[in-house]
Amino acid sequence: MTRRGRVAGKVVLVTGAGRGQGRMHCLRLAEEGADLIAVDLGRSPADAGYAMAGDADLQETVRLARARGARVVWHAADIRDRAAMFAGVGAAVAELGRLDAVVANASIGSQQRFEDLTEPTWNAVISTNLTGSWNTISAALPHLLTAGGGSVVCIGSTGAVKGLPFLAPYVASKHAVVGLAKSVANEFATRGIRVNVVHPTGVNTPMVEHLDSLPALIEARPETGAIFANALPVARIDPEDVAHAVVYLVSDESRYVTGCELRVDAGNALR
Repeated sequence: MTRRGRVAGKVVLVTGAGRGQGRMHCLRLAEEGADLIAVDLGRSPADAGYAMAGDADLQETVRLARARGARVVWHAADIRDRAAMFAGVGAAVAELGRLDAVVANASIGSQQRFEDLTEPTWNAVISTNLTGSWNTISAALPHLLTAGGGSVVCIGSTGAVKGLPFLAPYVASKHAVVGLAKSVANEFATRGIRVNVVHPTGVNTPMVEHLDSLPALIEARPETGAIFANALPVARIDPEDVAHAVVYLVSDESRYVTGCELRVDAGNALR
């Protein structure tokens, strides 16, 4: 049976697919007709600082996406491992036949006073969020080019457009992802590749729930609190809100949209 939807017939790679935003990106794309390559580490690396999605989480994403009619190939890989990403993406594309889009979603965060930031924390966040995005895009690009073009969507943050205190490595990595995305957008535009970034405010996901020491840090420095406030009267948005933007940027509705920073931030960047 032919599937219908805004991205019907497309194959989309999503990293960080095990839970949170990544799972919702997968489910919304599946609902709109896409087939999926779902990538997640499937365990918590020692340097993450908090519990991350496990294998059971990734398998649940796969189950839910298949229940929505999608063909799904899943791959457990550390996005920091360049060779593993190239091998896994290549094998998945061979199974599904093509690749039309990639959602570089996987990331980690940390919170601490700048003077308490350690080298292992800095390296873990930068290598995951920035190097991991580079590896993901690099592994996908040859297949997008073979397909005649495609869409790259990077998940940024309000921390990519302003200087959120107590989140220095996360903010630095997300600013850098914007630069990476715009560079790739310019370099590959004539070859049919579009590259855009979505900037959410705080999202109701396990990663944001991990920021449990942030309220105490803000309380100790109350002048910083307003920087985190949204203009609209909501503290956090839902993963669906971000996934709607992802579907748009993957779809042909955005065929002339590239180099864009799309804010789904409840007006956070207005403040």
